[in-house]
Amino acid sequence: MTGSTPPARPRAPRVQVVVAHPDDETFGCGSLLLHAADRGARTAVVCASRGEAGESTTPHDDLGAVREAELRTAARLLGVERVALLGFADSGMAGEPGPGTVCGATEDALVAAILAEVRAFSPDVLVTLDGSDGHRDHVLVRDAVLRAAEDAAVPRVYVACLSRSLMRRWADHQQVVNPGSPYLDVDEARLGTPDDEITTVVDVGEHRRALDLAMAAHASQSSPYVGLPGGLADDFLDTARARRVVPPWTGGPRESELLA
Repeated sequence: MTGSTPPARPRAPRVQVVVAHPDDETFGCGSLLLHAADRGARTAVVCASRGEAGESTTPHDDLGAVREAELRTAARLLGVERVALLGFADSGMAGEPGPGTVCGATEDALVAAILAEVRAFSPDVLVTLDGSDGHRDHVLVRDAVLRAAEDAAVPRVYVACLSRSLMRRWADHQQVVNPGSPYLDVDEARLGTPDDEITTVVDVGEHRRALDLAMAAHASQSSPYVGLPGGLADDFLDTARARRVVPPWTGGPRESELLA
């Protein structure tokens, strides 16, 4: 007798997150990575820089090395199987960007580096940040990711969002605890994505403990959620929000999953 050929196992879906700095993958997309891994997806993170121009809670001789190590630790805690750094330098928040930084590189160079990693991992879902927090590196990486996704024909592409309404509540809190903050006028600074542009809302509360551990791995950085009133922190962290770019959103009820 000739035995029958067993059916092929279905390919696990793949979710890839592309960000500018270590900690963006956790503070911005950590709950989405945990959610995807919990549902059987293989996940990957691409980081454009080592975050060497960021502020640190304590002095370090080589902040880039510290932040890269934190990225890799956090990625393990998030269930990420592949981490890649692109080798650009952190541009910082302001000032003339130096050569080799994210902002100092040509757009084509940034797109090409991202595209190589996207093609290597072949994601079903590609995610980046919405760039609505005021950091110029986040905006450039977002735009480069969208170009790379088009070149690679990625079937589903999202930008992870901070909602404008939550950012207004955050600004109200900052008005009390940090009245000198330059980010108190949320609408003027265009912080957050307008709520009516958010297409995807995912309940990720079950992953909160794991997310907290991953955020704590970025010990050199101050968490943006520390010190927030309990209800506001929960609203940021227990729900993940995104805007679907590919395929284009045509309206209707919001999605509750990234994986089709």
